[in-house]
Amino acid sequence: MSAGSGPVDPVARIDEVYDRIEADGRPGVWISLVRRQEARRRAAELAREGPAGRPLYGVPFAVKDNIDVAGMATTAACSVRTDPAADHAPAVARLLDAGAVLIGKTNMDQFATGLTGTRSPFGIPDSVVAPGFIAGGSSSGSAVAVAAGYAAFALGTDTAGSGRVPAACNGIVGLKPTRGIVSTRGVLPACRSFDAVSILAPDVAGAVAVLDVIAAFDPADPYSRRWEQAAAPGMTGGNGAVPTTARPGRDGRSSAGDLGARGRRVGVPRREQWEFFGDDGFEKAYQDALARLEGLGAELVEIDLDPFVEAGRLLYGTGLVAERLTSIGPWLASHPEAVHPVVAEILRGAERFTGADVHAARHRLAELRRCSEPTWSDVDVLVLPTTGTTFTIEEALADPIGSSMTLGHYTNFVNLLDLCAVAVPAGTRPDGVPFGVTVVAPAHHDRRATGLAAHLTGERLTAAAAAPTNAAVATDRSGIGAAGAHREEVLLVVVGAHLRGQPLEHQLLELGGRFLTSTHTAPCYRLFALPTEPPKPGLVRVEDGGASIEAEVWALPVAGFGAFVAAVPSPLAIGTLHLAGGWSAPGFLCESVAAYAAPDITETGGWRNYLGSPPPRTPPAG
Repeated sequence: MSAGSGPVDPVARIDEVYDRIEADGRPGVWISLVRRQEARRRAAELAREGPAGRPLYGVPFAVKDNIDVAGMATTAACSVRTDPAADHAPAVARLLDAGAVLIGKTNMDQFATGLTGTRSPFGIPDSVVAPGFIAGGSSSGSAVAVAAGYAAFALGTDTAGSGRVPAACNGIVGLKPTRGIVSTRGVLPACRSFDAVSILAPDVAGAVAVLDVIAAFDPADPYSRRWEQAAAPGMTGGNGAVPTTARPGRDGRSSAGDLGARGRRVGVPRREQWEFFGDDGFEKAYQDALARLEGLGAELVEIDLDPFVEAGRLLYGTGLVAERLTSIGPWLASHPEAVHPVVAEILRGAERFTGADVHAARHRLAELRRCSEPTWSDVDVLVLPTTGTTFTIEEALADPIGSSMTLGHYTNFVNLLDLCAVAVPAGTRPDGVPFGVTVVAPAHHDRRATGLAAHLTGERLTAAAAAPTNAAVATDRSGIGAAGAHREEVLLVVVGAHLRGQPLEHQLLELGGRFLTSTHTAPCYRLFALPTEPPKPGLVRVEDGGASIEAEVWALPVAGFGAFVAAVPSPLAIGTLHLAGGWSAPGFLCESVAAYAAPDITETGGWRNYLGSPPPRTPPAG
């Protein structure tokens, strides 16, 4: 159901999900599936309360089974771990508060050790796109749940590629954010200092919308840190800091330029550093992806990938692997029969390293990080193959450690070098096996990575692709564009003087604008009464203490939109607004310096309420 045709019925959506799960009978996806009655009860509660203030209202999601959900065991694919968790992990709690509905906990490579998805006593899922091939790991079940349409998005974890490799194997998006901006409290660690919670979704916009819900500083997590990235105006699915405060990037350019491909300097390995392990189909698919980037206006810049690859090898080949023993070692000692043989082999290998070995590896990692840093003066992002090849399940089982190391060639280094990354589909081999690329950027430049990734997948914040699909299961990808907007139009969200019946509505009408629907923002904004003539509000995104604000969505002709944006006076600006239902579109935001000097009217719920002016009764266009 589209956002423009009325609210989604959460109970009907949940029934659709469970009907699909039962009809498919797909093995190896779930470790714990929430009972249909329980999920329906949660959906019914949401339906009674309504979508206001819930950006993920009624959205079905799944959680990798190394992340705590209160009342459910966190097995990490170890069958003897049966004690229920006392509390939700913060990421899960934020999703539930935002209105999402948990479907279940997903299968994984045991203790998040592996990239194939074949190391679990709960079965081995295969790729949704290429049956018989691996689903990838360690977040195997999460990726399959999204690709098969059982969940609109899923949480995974990603230490060495565990969220990106399964995304590539299933033709979906895997977002590995900057380490620490999503709390890892309540996550059974793999390598705690390098772990990250990841998001698997059908598209980039949906993944970013989920990230905006779960990214928050957690003072109880010693590895948590505040997200320092400035906003990028117009970013597809982007965060909502005030757009006019965008900071210069490392090369002095504003982060407002971090959006699409045109003018972007895209780092690619020197040709002699390409590694496809004999997979000509993947190599051709990568060449095609780079050609598309050039066609979008990007400048390809060759870089030295060797420091990155060497850093990735440290994760398993040196004393760094010993960190896994701090959380998993006790289970190997006390329950050796419950630990997967390949996982046990890796852990026992870690026991040979000394404290001096660990420090030596840390020192070498610091050297490689310093060696890699100059790359970011020459390029804005890297675009790399997510994997150089893939394997059938039979091949992965025959060479479990070798296949996993091969899959991590382009992914292992990202967390070690404190980078962010988003994996996206980028074609197929001639036999239909999916290929993907990963956009990599420095820490806190997640918007830069997701912006370019969205252009690679063809996503735009226009009526042609208005709403991220995190608001629906994979088979329901419609957005507000279905309510009557056209490809030659751009969406615009208004919250004040341009609302219907307000003094500046005529500006939209004179430019050919059409009202589409009434809605509310996500609950992450404060509203202020600016001292302007005519009176206008200022909308500011905040990290804490935000509320849901009344809004309207309009469609403007492309030419009219450009003229409109050019005339927007300071302290207002056009940036990305996050809306109830989990999607985003361009709209009015305000400089925080100007807004905070004005009266805070957030508690009124919107500009009309503040003025005591009811909305007109005109129906949406269409």
